Amino acid sequence: MIRHVWERVRQVSSVQRIIIATDDERIRDAALAFGAEVCMTDPSHPSGTDRIWEVAQPLPDFDWILNVQGDEPLINPLHLAQVIQAIQPDMDILTLVTPLAQLEAWRDPNIVKAILAESGRALYFSRSSVPYHRDEPDAPSHVFRHIGLYLYSRNALARFTSLPPSRLEQVEKLEQLRALEDGMTIHAEIVDQAPIGIDTPEDLVRVEEFLQSGLHKF
Repeated sequence: MIRHVWERVRQVSSVQRIIIATDDERIRDAALAFGAEVCMTDPSHPSGTDRIWEVAQPLPDFDWILNVQGDEPLINPLHLAQVIQAIQPDMDILTLVTPLAQLEAWRDPNIVKAILAESGRALYFSRSSVPYHRDEPDAPSHVFRHIGLYLYSRNALARFTSLPPSRLEQVEKLEQLRALEDGMTIHAEIVDQAPIGIDTPEDLVRVEEFLQSGLHKF
């Protein structure tokens, strides 16, 4: 799974260096075997973001750090290129969203919804069915599903990891709310679809079948 993620990130010409950050020797050994650069990190980190900052700290020449999670073997390289291309000097964090129209998905607390301004600036993220449509409560529109990928400016990453978990972050169990509560901006790029992530054994089977079909190539 890690190798599939690594191979897809390698297809993005604007990514200058790829480092697999882990505290697991099994992942380290597997990654070294297929030729990846690996950094072993402190196992006590409270989040993946803190792990990323440990790797980025001794690399001051990199002004932007892209965090791609290892359980996203179907991440689209074109989407990674899109979020990198959207960088503006005044941005703190960038991420990805995709339109969400299905009523069942809108009501699913496991699917994180993103509320955006017209500019693409994220106003809020929630597990609830937001925004509430007063006139047509069962017809979601202007709703986006969040894709858990982050592109941090160096300053924003340092600032974020220095903050304690915020009130809303702890309520919703969504780490990105810490940045919003602190006044940082999150810009969301809209893409056509979300990749199939792996959270359960059933997800793994679905992804394996998809990879075997050959439809995943770009």
